[in-house]
Amino acid sequence: MESRINLAARVREIAPFHVMEVQTAARALEAAGRSVIHMEIGEPDFPTPAPVLAAAHLALADGRVHYTSALGIPELRQAIARHYADHLGVAVAPERVIVTAGSSAALLLVMALLVNRDDRILLSDPGYPCNRQFVRILEGDPFGIPVGPETGYQLSADLIERHWTPRTRGVLIASPSNPTGTMVPPDAMRRIAATVERLSGRLIVDEIYLGLSYDGAPHSVLSIAEAFADDLFVVSSFSKYFNMTGWRLGWIVAPERHVRDLETLAQNLYICPPTLSQRAALACFEPATLAIVEERRQAFRDRRDFLVPALRDLGFGIPVMPSGGFFVYADSSRFSADSQRFCRDVLEGAGVAITPGLDFGTHRASDHVRFAYTIEMARLEEGVARLGRFLRASTG
Repeated sequence: MESRINLAARVREIAPFHVMEVQTAARALEAAGRSVIHMEIGEPDFPTPAPVLAAAHLALADGRVHYTSALGIPELRQAIARHYADHLGVAVAPERVIVTAGSSAALLLVMALLVNRDDRILLSDPGYPCNRQFVRILEGDPFGIPVGPETGYQLSADLIERHWTPRTRGVLIASPSNPTGTMVPPDAMRRIAATVERLSGRLIVDEIYLGLSYDGAPHSVLSIAEAFADDLFVVSSFSKYFNMTGWRLGWIVAPERHVRDLETLAQNLYICPPTLSQRAALACFEPATLAIVEERRQAFRDRRDFLVPALRDLGFGIPVMPSGGFFVYADSSRFSADSQRFCRDVLEGAGVAITPGLDFGTHRASDHVRFAYTIEMARLEEGVARLGRFLRASTG
């Protein structure tokens, strides 16, 4: 009976998320009594800030857990808009803000709005794996453009124009990026926005790591490319900067003319964002919470400033300093021509879990690994020490 069940072709075409398989192998080693330093998962190690938990407790005690509008509660949409004005220097109408069930749902909604069968969306390679899968689930064509240190591992206006075809519908940029932690410089972002506009495409910018910027104040594309702001789709999240990963809450700033269609899609796909999470997230914008997450941002910066030079000293190639997020994308070709096998050997031989480049695309994927500095400094230092001993032993 099982053999007669025909699954949709899209299921066969979507690859597993390899980082989760690394984590599974690491947990198995731990269950067998081994000590493992986890540098594979992109999840902040900090707990959700206390004011956010307090707001959740209050909402739960009051029984405020019923369905909300698919767009999110008005108070949260207004708070997000104020945050853009107060901290990012750009005016955003609350009517443009759509609260979503995580940034994954936000990206899926935008792709559902824009992508028809065989429509092409341009993305960077390497890039976050789920982004291309959102396009493929909707039977579109996610087209990864190889990028390297010469463009900071980001797309450029020239690359976009060179790869544009009649089937191209739009471009998805992540700034800061996962896995590279790099950002698109303001002038380059303005040129990208102008190019996509001239080519009659749509620009979607993933800014979920924007709050974790380390080299100067963060700047949203909405302020950088202000001339095109009314036509941009910007995706963000409460997961990373606000340490709310499991609460599954994000948002879109969408062109106002598309809000109703996105609302209709959200109503049908998941009814509304999690109500308790929305009530809790109202506390994210309080001064006490912002003070907590800003202190944690500095801790992430300190970790970056330790890890990048340490990995370079061990022989990893890191030609561009990550400027945001909490990842380092490192060239490991000096040690192995197979990053997947290298990660397995490092896990088994050193007790350090890292992610192979295979997760993030095809361009030189076998030459790269990703490190996540989402663990406290002492564990980070121990991980580097273990890695150094393993590399010295394996290279003789």
